[in-house]
Amino acid sequence: MRSRYSAFALGHEDHLLATWHPRTRPADAAPDPALRWTGLVVHAATGGPDDDTGMVEFTASFAAPDGPGTMHEVSRFERRGGRWFYLDGQVS
Repeated sequence: MRSRYSAFALGHEDHLLATWHPRTRPADAAPDPALRWTGLVVHAATGGPDDDTGMVEFTASFAAPDGPGTMHEVSRFERRGGRWFYLDGQVS
């Protein structure tokens, strides 16, 4: 999760696509250039070395042209070939 947040913050679309599950990966994952990501707080995480699925609940803060904001999400991950891939998330 932290590497994906960093990729959003730095505009590294290649890393976002490489860590997105092939079943749910979009054709384009270019971060919004109008947003500047300013912080990440991970509230909870599941999925250990012996698990095939995991979850991360987080809040990411950002600065936008119309002011600061936050995004809260519960993300699902799936392990494939020993690597974690972002599957999908529920934004609230």
